[in-house]
Amino acid sequence: MRAHRTDRPADLDVVRESYDGVADNYAHMVLTTGVGDIRTHPWLKASIDAFADTVSGLGPVLDVGCGPGTVTAYLAERGLDVSGVDLSPRMIENARRLHPRCRFAVSSATDLDLAEASLGGVLGWWSLFNLPRDVLPQVLALFARALKPGGHFITATHVGDEDAVRTEAYGGVPVRWTTYKWRPEPFVELIERAGLRPVAELRLPADEHSGPGLVVMAEKPR
Repeated sequence: MRAHRTDRPADLDVVRESYDGVADNYAHMVLTTGVGDIRTHPWLKASIDAFADTVSGLGPVLDVGCGPGTVTAYLAERGLDVSGVDLSPRMIENARRLHPRCRFAVSSATDLDLAEASLGGVLGWWSLFNLPRDVLPQVLALFARALKPGGHFITATHVGDEDAVRTEAYGGVPVRWTTYKWRPEPFVELIERAGLRPVAELRLPADEHSGPGLVVMAEKPR
């Protein structure tokens, strides 16, 4: 049995085009400044290391919204059977160029065809905040169905009370996407309602690059 696909956000094509437009600048920024690379942020790296240790040996891992593949490649270096998907074809082109030994494909989080209990781990690493509030619960439920009992999900997202419409990004490139921010408590409740058990939470203060953030790791009950 495969997990059902979710509703398609009305602005999906606009969001895809926006990320295509910034993909090259973003990949260059990660390479030259380290922004977006977990190796430069000890707490984020520790979170991904904990995830990698936890899901090691449980089966395939899927990095949903992998961007230029930085975290996917890091997990591959850790020995995980990991692949990455992203909405943006240009992001995937960069990922394949930068990490040719890794597996990448173009796909939206809302259009994944995942077999039930087929994955040891799923990441939504700073990649789910563009999903509308009525769509995110469906995607989380899809991830929960796709995880094996004992498998883990890790996500990082922006914290706040408002939805922010962004019109330019990464070098002034025109974009059009909405960042749906969540308070930690209702965000964790969404994960629980999807059928996952939160096991760790990290709250990050605002810094020079971003506002406050939240990392949550959750387990599919055995």
